[in-house]
Amino acid sequence: MSALSERFLPRIEFSSYEDFRDNFDIRMPPSFNFAFDVVDEWARIEPSRTALVWCDDEGGEEVFSYARLKELSDRAASLFKAEGIGKGDAVMLILRRRHEFWAAILGLHKLGAVAIPATHLLTVKDIVYRNKAADVRMIVSVADSDIMARIDEAQASSPSLVRKAFVRTRAGAGTKTGAPAEAGAPGAGASGLTAAPGAPPWLDFGAGLASASPSFPRPTGGEASSKGDRFLLYFTSGTTGMPKMVAHDYSYPLGHLITAGYWQQCREGGLHLTVADTGWAKAAWGKLYGQMLWGTSVFVYDYGSKFKPRDLLDVIAKYRITSFCAPPTIYRYLIKEELSNWDLGSLESCTVAGEPLNPEVYERWLEATGLELMEGYGQTELIVTVATFKGLRPKPGSMGKPGPGYDVDVVDEEGRSCEAGEEGQIVVRTEGRRPWGIFQGYYRDEELTTRAWHGGVYYTGDMAWRDEDGYYWFVGRADDLIKSSGYRIGPFEVESALVEHPAVLECAVTGVPDHDRGAVVKATVVLAKGYVASEDLVTELQDHVKKVTAPYKYPRIIEFASELPKTISGKIRRVEIRSKDGDS
Repeated sequence: MSALSERFLPRIEFSSYEDFRDNFDIRMPPSFNFAFDVVDEWARIEPSRTALVWCDDEGGEEVFSYARLKELSDRAASLFKAEGIGKGDAVMLILRRRHEFWAAILGLHKLGAVAIPATHLLTVKDIVYRNKAADVRMIVSVADSDIMARIDEAQASSPSLVRKAFVRTRAGAGTKTGAPAEAGAPGAGASGLTAAPGAPPWLDFGAGLASASPSFPRPTGGEASSKGDRFLLYFTSGTTGMPKMVAHDYSYPLGHLITAGYWQQCREGGLHLTVADTGWAKAAWGKLYGQMLWGTSVFVYDYGSKFKPRDLLDVIAKYRITSFCAPPTIYRYLIKEELSNWDLGSLESCTVAGEPLNPEVYERWLEATGLELMEGYGQTELIVTVATFKGLRPKPGSMGKPGPGYDVDVVDEEGRSCEAGEEGQIVVRTEGRRPWGIFQGYYRDEELTTRAWHGGVYYTGDMAWRDEDGYYWFVGRADDLIKSSGYRIGPFEVESALVEHPAVLECAVTGVPDHDRGAVVKATVVLAKGYVASEDLVTELQDHVKKVTAPYKYPRIIEFASELPKTISGKIRRVEIRSKDGDS
């Protein structure tokens, strides 16, 4: 057990799942800041302890001790402060899997600023929306000329955005995906990349860290952070409207003691790998908070845009990973390889989340590694909420049972608890106590917050059923959310993009079951007058969606129809389309 986890947990070991569920507790300090109270505390008591191991797919490798991570995060806090960022200011981090993400986000935590992790797949429209919705004052991005150009273009419509910084990637690479040209090049900004007319120059984040103060004292008085202050903002997609802003406070990291310790089974001295980009909430689950609280080193594999199963297996074997978490899609690719060619004996626990697990994958992985895949369920709004926790017998395809502190139920449309085997919506009852790690609400949207969380009950929007043993089985989103290769895709965003094309009269977007991706996006399109269905038009519509919204959301399947199934009130019946396609 870790010296730090003991400070927050009155009890660590439990005799059974029931004992864990009923008696687990967390000591919540009146004032808690993860960067100071965990990272800096490790640096004080054991400075040489490994905090982070990073490698990429081109042979690069970096190992960060807690002493080094403390200094880097102090420098980052100093740099942000020098650039005019203060307590409560929002800073967006578009850093993929670069190790600078950890210095940046910890620096923001120390400063009391609000971190907004984001994906590099955002379009100009996406960036403008986020900048305006959250009053983003600064963006730190990987040094990719495409991403930086999108940010430059978005800045013209983003009054709050005043600073931009880039993080150099692979040495010697071109400006497309690597380090920018030398600063001061003709017609270039500080990054060496031409900025949009009138846009302020880019700052070199690495150079800024090198020159910033290596010491950042903990703020006091009005500048100090408190437990209830806004800490993180995640934009999460739904099926109606634009992405929601999920707000978490400074107590959020402590909730991940459950995620890391009792689901992922991270341990002191271990090395944990969660396959996730830093732009997604899954990174908070598996690449930072809970792992460091338990004294587990975080492992980061920074691979390019194309996932290669063999390379991932090489990494697991080479670095002797002890705990591993990935969506089912990743496991589906891994079991296609001859796993006996790799020494995976270092693995002690393997977890899976993001979509229901196919029993075949479970059995193949168990046969090859001797390890049971432990499923889990949660949301950007929560920590792991239902899972096959340590000590529970897995039922392949089931999410498991509710975690401690979470009064979970399945209810019908009238709010009544469902019987065993009856489908309903997953809810979390919060009347008695506020569960650990639950969100504050949807930032700047009281109406949406009240709609989802009212009467002391949080409605997740996810459908499930519960068996006679108390295990939960996921059915799907109540609001038609599509999960594909670990991504959450809202049909509304894709439909909005499609109807911008003159050939589309109306459309409905649904998910179609896919063996490798879990589901793929399908668009059922009614063409406008004068247009004829063709393969060329399919390609044109797909390319159009890629340009208007994030490319991963484009419909891989487009089916043309004369009309869409609708209710009497005119609402599209996506359920009817899905039923014909096999109920994704």
